[in-house]
Amino acid sequence: MLLLGAHLRDDDLLAEATAIGASAAQFFLGDPQGWKAPGYPGGKDAAQVRAEFAAAAVTAYIHAPYVINVASPNNRIRIPSRKLLEQQLAAAAAMGAVGLIVHGGHVTSGTDPEHGYQNWAKAIERIERPLPLLIENTAGGDGAMARSLDDLARLWDTVTAAGGADVGFCLDTCHANSAGLEPDTLVDRVKAITGRIDLVHCNNSRDAFGSGRDRHAGLEAGTIDPALILAVVQAAGAPVICETPDPAADIRWLAARLDG
Repeated sequence: MLLLGAHLRDDDLLAEATAIGASAAQFFLGDPQGWKAPGYPGGKDAAQVRAEFAAAAVTAYIHAPYVINVASPNNRIRIPSRKLLEQQLAAAAAMGAVGLIVHGGHVTSGTDPEHGYQNWAKAIERIERPLPLLIENTAGGDGAMARSLDDLARLWDTVTAAGGADVGFCLDTCHANSAGLEPDTLVDRVKAITGRIDLVHCNNSRDAFGSGRDRHAGLEAGTIDPALILAVVQAAGAPVICETPDPAADIRWLAARLDG
């Protein structure tokens, strides 16, 4: 049985995870829109959080703040992004998380995307990674590093050449739909590029295929055929995190269809 979990925001994460039947939990270590150094839920220390998650048999994933953009050509964004990403990795490892998810980032309009890829190379070369860094595909943006499959292939070649053979991949089904990636061939095509899918963000979309918009919906409530989302999850064979309005319902829906 795959790990099925949710993105959670309460201070009492384990109580919430237990209440919704989640075997995995994803959360932020602080303000997702801020630059402050990471901290742990409820003001606890790393050892306490690690022990509590281990005792509850809940697997932890950390999502990096949205402000991080190591691809940026702007020094005032790129350099703090590297610093905060390294802090997030260290904090996630200390509390026993199994992966840290970060968006692929983007360059500004009019900037050659090659600058963004080379900035990713520098980040990989310079940032200590005490646990897996999982790069997530993104929904839109002309200067995005990980929107189209061609973008992803270019990013993966760059990251691997810079010493990032250990870097993993997080596949978001809503983002893929918004980027115009066909779901029936998605997993095979991604694995042909990355060699792996470490985590699935299992979300439906409120918007049309190829819209470029990132608005999640419940698995049975969006524009993507739920059967196609299920097929992606089955083909990926990776742990699942639902970032949906009612993750408890979506975990139950998945569990009923993945059990046997």
